[in-house]
Amino acid sequence: MTTSQALIKNFLGSSPVWYKQAIVLFLLLNPILMFTVGPAVTGWILIFQFIFTLALALKCYPLQPGGLLAIEAIIIGLASPESVYHEVEANLQVILLLMFMVAGIYFMKDMLLWVFTKLLLKVRSKMILSLTFSLFAAFLSAFLDALTVTAVLISVGVGFYAVYHKVASGKQFDHQHDHGDDGGVQEDHQQTLAHFRAFLRSLLMHGAVGTALGGVCTLVGEPQNLLIAEKAGWDFLQFFTLMAPVTMPVLIAGLTTCVLLEKIKWFDYGAEIPPSVLKILQDYSSEQDKKQTKRDKMVLMIQFGVALFLVIALALHLAEVGLIGLTIIILLTAFNGIVEEHQIGKAFEEALPFTALLVVFFAVVSVIHEQHLFQPIIAAVLEMDKAAQPGIFFIANGVLSAISDNVFVATVYINEVAAALNNGTIDREHFDLLAIAINTGTNLPSVATPNGQAAFLFLLTSAVAPLIRLSYGKMVWMALPYTIVMSTVGYISVTTFL
Repeated sequence: MTTSQALIKNFLGSSPVWYKQAIVLFLLLNPILMFTVGPAVTGWILIFQFIFTLALALKCYPLQPGGLLAIEAIIIGLASPESVYHEVEANLQVILLLMFMVAGIYFMKDMLLWVFTKLLLKVRSKMILSLTFSLFAAFLSAFLDALTVTAVLISVGVGFYAVYHKVASGKQFDHQHDHGDDGGVQEDHQQTLAHFRAFLRSLLMHGAVGTALGGVCTLVGEPQNLLIAEKAGWDFLQFFTLMAPVTMPVLIAGLTTCVLLEKIKWFDYGAEIPPSVLKILQDYSSEQDKKQTKRDKMVLMIQFGVALFLVIALALHLAEVGLIGLTIIILLTAFNGIVEEHQIGKAFEEALPFTALLVVFFAVVSVIHEQHLFQPIIAAVLEMDKAAQPGIFFIANGVLSAISDNVFVATVYINEVAAALNNGTIDREHFDLLAIAINTGTNLPSVATPNGQAAFLFLLTSAVAPLIRLSYGKMVWMALPYTIVMSTVGYISVTTFL
């Protein structure tokens, strides 16, 4: 093997050759575009290149190819290291949340798997089970945050999958097993495994959409909600009341969509749990109950107690979310006998790759900010007839959020609207209408793509996504009916009830 062959082989590892060629082409093309068509066009092309890496996350984790594009963007002058640092600094709360809260949820996995296994075994109707998952996610997201709730869903999904995959590979419940390797799956279990994957995909997607349905409703539901409320001077109750004319119809429509999708079985929904998998989970539950010692029961009790503390601490916003996450790590490890460094380190394996990817994403966001890519759209909307502006703001925010990131879009728009209020261009009443449109516009249509919402991106790049074959395209397809319904009902509510 020659040196050049070794370099090509090592570049992006086991990714397909055509994928490597595409990334190299992007890297060669961008400097040429920068000096021919200018930074604005190059910036938009960079955004779509980054979306390409997200769309093919199962071919190669987006951190490496996306990171190369981000580094090149800084080198050719689309953004500066200082602006990237500023974006990271502005989003430190989200980074702390990912680092510590997701790891904290890892130490609750025994309790979560126990609760959801009981739920799965008792609720035999897939329609009711799906509605329960969606309601659970919506309710928790209204008081916690979507990333924390998504971490719970991921933990549950991996837990269910690991239990069945171990048995399908001819092993016992207490055996060590790599559930990411299908090489040992017995032939008679392969078709059942495919059906089980479809079952888990639908449950997790219902739950992920549920985080958006609940997250839009309250001040603490999404990061941009807090930002908008701060600019507008709204408290928790005022925020909920002002958003209700839009969020409550959307919530009802979203839950109705969940039921209908399970009924008509479109868009890859409606898959039932295979009877053989249900039997294995029943046996697993029974065996775990029989094997429980007093120490095991105490572990569950501690996890339940800390989970209650988590809900109260986040609902009352006793501290920043990431710091609360660090607190639950300390409590759960201290009282459940986890004292070795390598035991604690495992909890961070899921969170840190995504945290690094998010920082790369902030680099792309800094390109959008420095090149003012959204500025012409904002200026054009503010020049339109005031009566039409809330609806137009809802659409513009929705489209841009699906392309980039809803927190960034909300930040840009609310700052521009606040500046218009301070300049006397709009009055306070109109400002409130536009703020509502911005909040709902960035939260609802952004479910269209994984890059629109951090929770969706987290799910796509998590450990469970490759296990259940949840690709970027599959997420977009499964989110499509929700996107249509939530966006339509949201737009009608914004233009009718506000």
